[in-house]
Amino acid sequence: MLRNLREAAATTPFTDVLDAADAVILGKREEIRLSLACILARGHLLIEDLPGVGKTTLAHLLARLLGLQYSRIQFTSDMLPADVIGVSVYDRAGERFHFHPGPIFSQVVLADEINRATPKAQSALLEAMEERQVTAEGDTRALPSPFFVIATQNPTYQIGTFPLPESQLDRFLMRIELGYPAAAEEKALLAGVDPRSKLAELRPVTTAAELIAAQQQVERVHVASAVIDYCHALLSFTRRSDRFLHGLSPRGGLALLRAAKARAFLEGRGYVLPEDVQQVVPAVVPHRLISGDDNSPGGHADIAAFVLGAVPVP
Repeated sequence: MLRNLREAAATTPFTDVLDAADAVILGKREEIRLSLACILARGHLLIEDLPGVGKTTLAHLLARLLGLQYSRIQFTSDMLPADVIGVSVYDRAGERFHFHPGPIFSQVVLADEINRATPKAQSALLEAMEERQVTAEGDTRALPSPFFVIATQNPTYQIGTFPLPESQLDRFLMRIELGYPAAAEEKALLAGVDPRSKLAELRPVTTAAELIAAQQQVERVHVASAVIDYCHALLSFTRRSDRFLHGLSPRGGLALLRAAKARAFLEGRGYVLPEDVQQVVPAVVPHRLISGDDNSPGGHADIAAFVLGAVPVP
């Protein structure tokens, strides 16, 4: 079975997706790889960074390359849950209400500047992200498959932002930042064509059916007992450390394993190594922990290094 999984991973089109995305968003190959791993693990992605570094472009880019239906929701302070989920409108001729689906009914949903909306509007995503369905006016409606939320978040020190509650943060499998490009890539960007203009020329590299099949293959990636012990040791350390108000939950541990399996799949392996776990810890773990440290992505990197440094590698 391991050999079959290795062969399946090695022949998937996701390397082509990574190469195509890397040619548009220069110098961010590792961040793109994490985003792909998040999709393959059936998770949702939170990108926190300054405006103008490519957060929205990355979301649109992934949707186009993966051949998925895409919608964008601009979150604002006056937004209501119905603006996300949809609303029923009365039809006089038929003497009945007809439900008009909101932008959440899409395969890739970009929740742009999610922390500029009030907690009431943010809560419209909770059921959708956890259960892949929404309940409106007493009726439950299934969302498309695959379903993936990419949310962008401005730094919390900026004016007009509402911090995401812990229950909302926990529904994001990964939280990453893009950051400024390196000097060489930024000069190439300034001398070339605006990356957003390249999006219209891109063609899908894969299909929704192929993505679903790959997600199923990721679930079958083998995890040895030693790697499970390592993940559990990471969980246990966060729970007994005085640095954190509380440690990772069992759901956080499952998220760590799912992300590590997706990372191994992208590397062409049918089994997880401790290195796969270490590579995804900075994106999976820090935003699930509460401490007195800096809550910016920079502070997250320090938390990840602290946790990884405290637990021996098997």
